[in-house]
Amino acid sequence: MNHHCELCGREPVETTVHHLTPKEMGGSFLPTANLCIPCHKQIHSLYTNRDLVTLGLTDLQSLRTDERIIPYLRWIRKQPASTIPRVRKSHHVRKS
Repeated sequence: MNHHCELCGREPVETTVHHLTPKEMGGSFLPTANLCIPCHKQIHSLYTNRDLVTLGLTDLQSLRTDERIIPYLRWIRKQPASTIPRVRKSHHVRKS
């Protein structure tokens, strides 16, 4: 099914359900977002589930304004909806 991505805004794209609070951190019945496959993969390559909770990235606005994902969002918004880039795992270590 084709929808719009609630993170990058591209459409029409195939979307997946992203639990804004990871299920393993108690988010099974909390809000979700429909994200395109590249955005969903990018979130999970940049952040661990623990990062998402401890950094307060459990809503779309917080995700959109986090310094680690902003460059990606600027780039992906310029890509055709059919683009599904290869995502590499980030080796960036967040300072405590």
